[in-house]
Amino acid sequence: MNSLDLGKMICKLRKKKNLTQMELGNMLNVSDKAISKWENGLGYPEITQLPLLSEIFGVSIDFLLKGNSKGIVIAGNIIVDVLNIIDRYPDKTMLGNILSADRAVGGCVSNTIIDLAKIDPDLFLTAIGKVGNDENGRFVVSKIQSAGVDVSKISVSSEQPTSSTYVMSEKETGERTFFYAKGANGEFSIDDIDVDALECEIFHIGYLFLLDALDEEDEEYGTKMARLLDMISKKGIKTSIDAISSEHEDYEKKIIPSLKYCDYAIMNEIESAMVSKLPARNSDGTLNFKNIENTMKMFIDSGVREKVIIHASEAGFLMGRDKKMVTVPSLQLPDGFIKGSVGAGDAYAAGSLYGLYKGYDDVKILEFASCCAAMSLSEADSISGMKSRKYIEELGKKYKRKNI
Repeated sequence: MNSLDLGKMICKLRKKKNLTQMELGNMLNVSDKAISKWENGLGYPEITQLPLLSEIFGVSIDFLLKGNSKGIVIAGNIIVDVLNIIDRYPDKTMLGNILSADRAVGGCVSNTIIDLAKIDPDLFLTAIGKVGNDENGRFVVSKIQSAGVDVSKISVSSEQPTSSTYVMSEKETGERTFFYAKGANGEFSIDDIDVDALECEIFHIGYLFLLDALDEEDEEYGTKMARLLDMISKKGIKTSIDAISSEHEDYEKKIIPSLKYCDYAIMNEIESAMVSKLPARNSDGTLNFKNIENTMKMFIDSGVREKVIIHASEAGFLMGRDKKMVTVPSLQLPDGFIKGSVGAGDAYAAGSLYGLYKGYDDVKILEFASCCAAMSLSEADSISGMKSRKYIEELGKKYKRKNI
């Protein structure tokens, strides 16, 4: 690593720890000017300072000298979830009991990026989205930042409140229903993203169909989202998308234009089926493997450049340009393990992104992603269940996989 690369690494790690140049200098008994020189590639730290830098930043010396400083950007929805645990979901006009209620982070950005930070604290992670100038906005940004994520690119709306979702999660099954208030997410647009300043290997954005300004029609690209993804792709950055389950007759028109500008598409079986119009389940509720396979082929034919990943509670599926479907069943979890399923989809996406970033083979990507989803299921909110990579991999050895 040359002086400029090392300097960039020190700068990113310093900012990740929320340290000023002066604060870092005081820890190392050097001036802030010395730190500035290092970060601008005009000098090196003394070799004797590397162990202390390693300790301050919480990374190995090898990572400090050779690690990948590009990382992953997660963009899109930032939401505060009001999580309600209920005894059952009642029929219309009937009463259901709320057993407990709490506030937690939600949305693609919050859930996925905090999960990634827990999986691997050495990852360089940047959050991009929009919140309101309110207590909920400060709450969610603080939660993201406390995970060691760069939040400097999160913008603040002067007019809209932070987006919120009221989640109703059944205690016994973990099944959930959402009531959503768009707020600042509806304003989030291309203008809120400094594409020229992006430095990452993967740019993942979600949820399509819940970002009004980016879901708008574009005369040339079909949607503003497609235009954004093309802009980012031209910088040599891998692009990835996720969607949200929503009953709307124009669902596929918001998704298909983006497919040819993304390298990875990660969705659940419901969302992907709404794009292809091929039911992912049979009349008895079992998975329709042929339709899932044909849906993935349709995504590839629509332009996805590398991999399509579809996940369901029973299994995960992956297809590359060769159109060969890989299937990995989910873990067979014991009774009482599942506490909630609010963030399981985002956890699966986080595991998939981590596997893609690390160059895992297709089977290992799906195995790891399914273990991440299982970790998420172990707690009622969207992020508390996630653990480190080592712990996640141990979980995969502990339980058998389902027969499907």
